[in-house]
Amino acid sequence: MAAYRADDDYDYLFKVVLIGDSGVGKSNLLSRFTRNEFSLESKSTIGVEFATRSIRVDDKIVKAQIWDTAGQERYRAITSAYYRGAVGALLVYDVTRHVTFKNVERWLKELRDHTDSNIVIMLIGNKADLRHLRAVSTEDAKAFAERENTFFMETSALESMNVENAFTEVLTQIHHVVSRKALDIGDDPAALPKGQTINVGSKDDVSAVKKVGCCSS
Repeated sequence: MAAYRADDDYDYLFKVVLIGDSGVGKSNLLSRFTRNEFSLESKSTIGVEFATRSIRVDDKIVKAQIWDTAGQERYRAITSAYYRGAVGALLVYDVTRHVTFKNVERWLKELRDHTDSNIVIMLIGNKADLRHLRAVSTEDAKAFAERENTFFMETSALESMNVENAFTEVLTQIHHVVSRKALDIGDDPAALPKGQTINVGSKDDVSAVKKVGCCSS
């Protein structure tokens, strides 16, 4: 494998957002993927943070800019700036807390209200290492994901299980769509499998992420 190129040398920049209730492990998923770190002393995120990591997808360097926000209601005001330009999302719940799974529906609605209808979405059941405390079955989550046309994976940021897979899958799916766009067939919905399409339009083009500050209107 070729040595990594300079940090600013990449073929695509994709903005991916992490959403879900407070305490489901969004920040640890982010730190595990971008820095291979996990903190048991994790504090609530205040406002918005983001981190980046580049991976190779089909001979291209894809740089992911992954945004993490507080799950608490009082930070809802940042919503539109947070979602702007996002082409992928990880919607996270905690497999040991059923209420966090119940709230997935509300998060999904908000996500779809603020992003392109074809955004790549991965439903994530985190804390899968806590097997004895499980409150949400894999089957229920899988059924929900199928019904809503999203991808689905269970992860453990603590044990580093499926974290890499989840982010890589989302970035790969986004890249496939962008590649099809380059072949000029992306505008034909029939050409893409349902649930895996995305429009990279000019209005909120993800490349704008590079030029626009995180909270500009």
